[in-house]
Amino acid sequence: MSTAVWKLVGVLVLLLITAGGVWQVQDWRYGKQLAEQSGLHKDDLTAISNAAAAQVRADQDKRLALEQRLSASDQTHHEALTNAQKDQARLRDRLATSDLRLSVLLAEDSAGGCSVSAGTEAGGMVHGRARARLDPAHAQRIIGITDAGDQGLIALAACQAYVRVITQ
Repeated sequence: MSTAVWKLVGVLVLLLITAGGVWQVQDWRYGKQLAEQSGLHKDDLTAISNAAAAQVRADQDKRLALEQRLSASDQTHHEALTNAQKDQARLRDRLATSDLRLSVLLAEDSAGGCSVSAGTEAGGMVHGRARARLDPAHAQRIIGITDAGDQGLIALAACQAYVRVITQ
C-alpha cells in the first residue's frame, strides 16, 4: 500500500475520531440542557401540585366552616321546634284539665242588636269587653291548628336560615 492510501486512511480515522468527539460533546451539551429542562419541569410540577393542595385545603376548610354553621343553625331550629312542641303540649294539658279555658271577645253588633251571652262565673269578675268561653274540644282543635302553624313557621325559618348560610 502506498503512502497516499495510508494518508487517506489516517484522514478517515481522524475524521471518525473527530466526528465521535463532536458527537460526544453534543451529547454532553444536550444532556445538560435536558437535565436543566427536566429540573425546571419538576419545579413547575411541584409548584402546581402545591397550589392544587392549597386549594383543596382551602375548599375543605370552607366546607367544614359551612357544615359547622349549618349544624349550629339546625340545632337552634331544632331547639325552637322542641320548645314550641313542649309549650303546645303544656297548653293542651292545661286545657284538658280545665286549668285553663280559652275565651273569645264578643263583637258588639250595634246594627243587629244580636249578641251572644257572656258566661260568668261566681268566683270571678270580668273587666272590660264581654268574653265567651270556648268548649274544651274546640279549644283543643284551635291549639292543634296553632301548633301546626308554629311548626310550619319554625320550618320556614330553618329553610331561610339554610339558604342564607349556603349563599354566603
